[in-house]
Formats: sequence, C-alpha cells, structure tokens
Amino acid sequence: MNNTQAGGTAVLILAAGRGTRLRSRLPKVLHRAGGDTLLGHVLGAARGAGIADANIAVVAGFGADQVSVALGAHAAAPQVIVQEPQLGTGHAVQVAAGWWRAYERLIVLNGDMPLLSATTVAALAGEVKDMAGAAAVLATASPAEPRPYGRIIRDAAHPERVLAIVEDRQTTPEQAQIRELNAGFYSFRTSALGPALALLGRDNPHGEYYLTDVVALLAGAGEGVAALPLTDPDECLGVNDRAELAQLDRRLRRRKAAQLMAAGVSLENPETIDMDAGVTAGMDTVIEPGVRLLGATRIGETCRIGAGSILTDCELGDGVVVRPYSVLESARVEAGAQIGPFSRLRPGAVIGAAAHVGNFVEVKNTRLGARSKANHLAYLGDATVGEDTNIGAGAITCNYDGHHKHATQIGSGSFVGSNATLVAPVAIGDGAFIAAASVVTEDVPADALAVGRGRQQNKPGWAARRRRR
Repeated sequence: MNNTQAGGTAVLILAAGRGTRLRSRLPKVLHRAGGDTLLGHVLGAARGAGIADANIAVVAGFGADQVSVALGAHAAAPQVIVQEPQLGTGHAVQVAAGWWRAYERLIVLNGDMPLLSATTVAALAGEVKDMAGAAAVLATASPAEPRPYGRIIRDAAHPERVLAIVEDRQTTPEQAQIRELNAGFYSFRTSALGPALALLGRDNPHGEYYLTDVVALLAGAGEGVAALPLTDPDECLGVNDRAELAQLDRRLRRRKAAQLMAAGVSLENPETIDMDAGVTAGMDTVIEPGVRLLGATRIGETCRIGAGSILTDCELGDGVVVRPYSVLESARVEAGAQIGPFSRLRPGAVIGAAAHVGNFVEVKNTRLGARSKANHLAYLGDATVGEDTNIGAGAITCNYDGHHKHATQIGSGSFVGSNATLVAPVAIGDGAFIAAASVVTEDVPADALAVGRGRQQNKPGWAARRRRR
C-alpha cells in the first residue's frame, strides 16, 4: 500500500484526553503498557499497515507539548494538532480538517487503545477504497461480556447498512440489549465527512460534539455506512484508570510471550517474565523465571538468560549466557560470551566473543576483547581491553579525576593482577603484567612487568609488644 502522497489515505489519532481517573500529570496516551506508550502502540499499528508518518497526525489537548516531545522533532514525525478547548471527538476531527481535507480517505483512531492491530488499520483503509458506495466504515466488536460502549444500529431491511451509533447512556432498554458495539476506529471518505461534521450538535449528556453522530448524519443523507467486525473484540479495549492500564500491560506482555514461544524461544514460568513489544529472541534461546527484557533488546539463538536478570536496549549474539541477577543496559555482547552472575553492564559496554564478565564486575563504555576475562569484583570504565587478557579480582580503572573522564588502554595477552589500580589516562602494552595491588600512573611497555606498591616490611614481635602495652 503506498499512502505517502496527499490524496491517498491519512490517519488521525485522537489523543487530547487527560484521563482524569488516572490521576496523573501525564497525558493519558503517554502512559506506558507493554513497554511502550499507549500512543506508541497505536502509531505502531498505523505504521504496520503501511501508513507513512508524514500521513499521520495526532490531535492533542492536555499535555500537548509532552505529546510533541514524545513524537520527536524529525521532519517526518507525525504532525501534532492542538485541540483547545476540548469539545469532544467530533470537535477534534473538525479542528484537524485543514490537514485531512487534502486526502481522499481518513482513518480515525483512538490513541488509548494499545491492542489495535495493523491488520485492522489496513482493513479499514482497504474497505473504504474497495467499497465505492461507502462514505464510512466503522469497526465493531461483539465481546462475550457487556461493555459500556455505543451500540450499532443496523437497517432491519438491509442489515449490511449501519444507520447510527447510540451512546451507552442514551440507549433505550431494547437498544441496550444489542451485542454489536462501536470499537472506536473509523474510516471516512473525506468529501462526505466534512459536510457531516458541519451539522454536528451538542445535545447530549456531556454537551460535546460526538464523532459517533456523524454515522446517523451520513446515513440520513443517503450515504452508505458499513461495518467491519473485529476478529478480536479486545482490540478496542481502552484505558480509564490505573487498574485497566495494568490489565492491558499484562495482556500485551502475554501476547509478546506467546509470539516468542511460537518462534522457538523457551520461557520458563512465562507469567513471571516481562518483555517489551520491541524485544526479539532467536530460536532455542531459554529465558528463565523473573527476567525482564526491555526496550529494543535483541537476543540471538541458543542463548540463556538467567533468573532475575534485567536487559534494557541490549544486543546479544548467538550462544551468549547471562547468569542470574545480572543487569545490562545499552550493551552489546558478542557470540559465546558469558556474563554474571551479578554482573552490571552499563551503556557503551561491548563484550567480545567468548569473553567472560563475572560476579560483581561493572563495565561502562568499555570494550572487553575476545576471550578476555574479568571474573571477580572489577570495575572497567572508559577502557579498551585487548584479546586474551585477564583482569584480576578487585582491579579498577580510575577514569574520573573529578572534572573529566579519561581512557585506559590495556593490550592483548596482558595480565592485570588483583586489586591493581590503573589511573587514567594510561596505556598497558600487549603482553604486559601488572603486579597485584599496584597503583599504575604511567604507561607500561609491551611485555614489561609493572610494580607500583610499597615494599613489604616484616617487624618480628611487633604485634606481641603491642598487645602487652
């Protein structure tokens, strides 16, 4: 589908609501579930249907500046249209009319429904395009349990035609029994939408302009209105309070878990594992209980992620082992490396192939070369470590002088003894040895031994004399 030119299909996302029951200073659509904002999920569905960002606009109201920041400042980012004051969904579409009139078709989505699928958005675009007689197509849902949504009123003589949407609070007892509900996703022929919006009134309990009233106006004018029943009625579940937000978060995470298991990933006790929408993992990878995989974390094949570990925006090659209770953030771990237990990789850490980072080792903005090891209680910051090098227990790079960060270079095949202190900037040559407990402040040539500590003195009888005193 090519919708990158005006005259095609546009998407308008309604995101002006405050979400009063959420009791938050944050706009409703910027609350997070399943690893993304509610708005981010809806945008993902539109993009997945082939709609370019240049053909997407977001109507914002409360917290419009925050919405703009969340969408980004790049030239192709979706446009933000401010609705002020907020006088209902119909008014929101009216406010954006100067933008969408350039298009033949307009899809309107609610920004707080994160379960919306790209398949549904694509179907809405295709239905209006394929049904020449339809001025509008609206998604409908028929859930097993009743919901306080608008009811779909169909023409008894021609059931394929929709005559109106009646809001839940305005239904008659007979209409309240209707099981087909308004899902909140619409597709309009813009040439018909504009005149209908101009006729909207505010004679309703909220005194607002309802977009749903457009359906009756179109049908009354002889325009065709069709329905698109959703296969999954949960796609139209929205968020009104924190409890519903938590429920949707669980649904999104369960859906992600199901996707990974279907792709050949083993999840041990999957209900305890949290995975964001952007996470990927390769075949035959095993994820143990209590793991959190966040952001855009990408895990290769045949990996194992130990219990209680947290990975955020990380990239792991094939065959990587992350032992329990390790924390990795914005790090890259190459094939066959082993991390943990209780390791911390901070942003900029790159762990080479088959390298080892062990318990209580912290690595920040450092590359640890292939097959190198830092197995115990070390800190490596702003450093480059070559291949086949051993970093002893308790060794640290002193990378900060109180004002600036400085780099440490450690060559290949070298050996840094336990409790060595490397005061940056300093370079250790290939094959060099650093004696245990040394404080190194000068460069060490290749294949040299550096000893930087006071000479040991033993004073016989000193301890006994002290005790007698």
